[in-house]
Amino acid sequence: MASKPEQLLIVVSVLEGRQFPRSPRHTLVVEARFDGETLATDPVEHKEQPQFCTELAWELDRKTLHQHRLQRTPIKLQCYAVDSGTSARECVGYIVLDLRSLQEIKQAPKWHPLLSSKYTKLKPALLISMILENDTKPTAEQFKAKKAPPRPGSPALVPLDSGELRPVLNEEEGFHQIGPEDVCADMFVLSVTVAFATKLEQLISSSTKLSSEGAEFFFYYTLLGNDVTSEPFQNLLSPNFEPERASVRIRSSERVLRLFLAQQPCLQIHLCCGKQSLGSTDVSLAGLMTSSADLTKRPAIIEGAFILQPLNRVKPSLRCVPPDLQPTVSPVPAARRERPSEEPRALRTPSPDRPLRSPDASPEHQHSESEAESLCSDIRQAPPTVHDRQALPTAHGKCSNAPVVPDVTEADAADSSVSVSAPKISIPASAHHYCFSLDLRSIRDLRTSFPINCVLRYAYQFFGSAAPIMTSPAVEVKKNTEVFLPQSYCAFDFAALPNQLQDTFLRVPLTVEMWHREPSSPDVLLGSVSIQLSRLLGSEKTRFLDPSGHQQWRQSCSERIPIMKADGSEKLAELCYVSVLEDLGFVKAQDVLVSESSQGPGGAEPLTRPRETPEYKAALELEMWKEMQEDLFDNQLKQKELSHMQALAEEWRKRDHQREALIKKKEMEYNLLEEQLQKTLSELEKREKALVHAEMEVSLNDLQRACRFSMRELQDSGRRLREDCAHQVELERSKVRQLEDLLVELERKLESATKSKLHYKQQWGRALKELARFKQREQENAMTRLKKQQQELEHMRLRYMAAEEKEAVKNEKHELQDIRNELNR
Repeated sequence: MASKPEQLLIVVSVLEGRQFPRSPRHTLVVEARFDGETLATDPVEHKEQPQFCTELAWELDRKTLHQHRLQRTPIKLQCYAVDSGTSARECVGYIVLDLRSLQEIKQAPKWHPLLSSKYTKLKPALLISMILENDTKPTAEQFKAKKAPPRPGSPALVPLDSGELRPVLNEEEGFHQIGPEDVCADMFVLSVTVAFATKLEQLISSSTKLSSEGAEFFFYYTLLGNDVTSEPFQNLLSPNFEPERASVRIRSSERVLRLFLAQQPCLQIHLCCGKQSLGSTDVSLAGLMTSSADLTKRPAIIEGAFILQPLNRVKPSLRCVPPDLQPTVSPVPAARRERPSEEPRALRTPSPDRPLRSPDASPEHQHSESEAESLCSDIRQAPPTVHDRQALPTAHGKCSNAPVVPDVTEADAADSSVSVSAPKISIPASAHHYCFSLDLRSIRDLRTSFPINCVLRYAYQFFGSAAPIMTSPAVEVKKNTEVFLPQSYCAFDFAALPNQLQDTFLRVPLTVEMWHREPSSPDVLLGSVSIQLSRLLGSEKTRFLDPSGHQQWRQSCSERIPIMKADGSEKLAELCYVSVLEDLGFVKAQDVLVSESSQGPGGAEPLTRPRETPEYKAALELEMWKEMQEDLFDNQLKQKELSHMQALAEEWRKRDHQREALIKKKEMEYNLLEEQLQKTLSELEKREKALVHAEMEVSLNDLQRACRFSMRELQDSGRRLREDCAHQVELERSKVRQLEDLLVELERKLESATKSKLHYKQQWGRALKELARFKQREQENAMTRLKKQQQELEHMRLRYMAAEEKEAVKNEKHELQDIRNELNR
């Protein structure tokens, strides 16, 4: 009974929001759509910080998740404002989550701003976290026999020291031994696949040219002492490299291998340019061998996108970079148990530019493989014989990559007396003969401002050939037109195992590039599109019979897919294609003969001279007929070329007139714009003069206001001084009155005093003199004080006016300078 596939849960937690406007009439609802299934949160209050606190989960198996990651299926969250009275919904924004960043390790929630938000001024956002969980459903407890305790001396009780676990290379059998040989006898395969990478341009400075010729980038890591590098690529903006898997064979046990991986440091994956590392990330291998993992049923895999951290000498940190712009790489470590019937294969060998070496072993004992290659790698190294090619169907259409034998003419064989002998290669009995055909039918919905000469190009190494397939000739594609591509059909014949075909189609897409071809310049890459061949495997199978009556199967897929620009920013055009896969059954010939022109002489039978055979004569007549047809075709081609040149000349004249009319129209528009600009400049000058005049008036008004205020203060101080002087004069007058009263009293006393007249006369004279001196002295003192106060008042008034005038001039200069600066800006 087949084991049930491991079920996973994609859990998206919508926690809370921020910067939402308050709306008492509405409620907020978040809907999440993934794989055709829609989930929604409960309605919450429409306020500044709505609290959702809801988890949305989708159930799927690991294989389906891997397929969604290859297809880059997004999780789209849409936020709606629901009217409480009418139940009308209005979309206020959406968020797109990348499935490739999903990990089984719990991560901190992140704020995601709403795209195309209705509330543009507030910029609302949602706090969201994602995690991948195992859907472990509890099963009913059943009676199970208890496991007997291990016997003394059994391998399970042999103590192991994790500090002594080291891989020992067995060069003869090609594996690493970890642990004691008598205890650890199970075979495992540990592999690492670099699947994809994004936003790598963030790792280098903005002054560095990304498209400099000769600059090659690659990923580098070390697997059990083996240095592994990926396929080099030159474009960091859109890295295009084939996913490769490097693997090593390990002989150990699950318990020992778990201990060994737990004590190993993290796997460091570097992005390198030459001998310089631009950034690296750490991947822990300890999560592969968990206690619940059963490697006999399915391999243990760690998937996810890991952030590449730059080195300090390149860039200090990526804290200022948003999360969606951080550089990431997706390594996929995997561990599986090797089946007893499995034999080690080395499909990827070291080369000078891509080394795979170990400091302790020679290269011929290293084992690594690429899932992009298959059994057809061996077949294309050993093509079948003529007899075998008659049993295999040939490719249909413009090109065929079916294995063919290098031709050796009979004349050469007769003259040299050399027979053809070649080694044989064995094909497994379970291998199937497949025929894959691809028809790139049409291009439409071009989104460029100019017509292009379109050529489509693709290559898929799994089909047995690394040579690119191109449409020919180039066709002109214009905006808002659909153009059918000539000679765009190609078929491939190859042999492969069914599970290998399915695994490669699920993992490796077929990339079609769109090129613009000019006769006088090199071709320019405009964009590319990835055809997911996994959709072909999911299509309906139809049965048909071959001429010999054997049952065969056919699957077909037809769709339109967008072609994205080379930088991946937006859609460039739309491609219509039809793909067909035919399963022609098991490969009939078990041994395929390899023919090489460098084989040595053998015991071939003597051949007759080719010029005497009727086939040669028929071929000669055919060649003469072909020559005559070629001459006729050349004449027709010249006539067509002449007519096309005339049509092109006429079209050139029409376009020349159109360009002249367009140039005149542009000149008129530029003249009108120039006049408007002159008017605007004159108006600005007038406004500037008016502004300067207004500023001067304002400054003059301020000065006048300050002068009036100063005059009022001076008048108040003068009034106070006059009042003080009047008070002093009044005091002096009171004193004079007192003296006069005293004089009157003295006179009265003088009149009454007869006896002391002389004495009184003397006193009277002295009193008169003293009174006169006192009056004179008091008048002089009062006049002196008054003059001094008037002088001080005048000095104060002058100093105050000078200070006010100086401050006003200074403020006026500052204001004029600010106005000039503002006008200059």
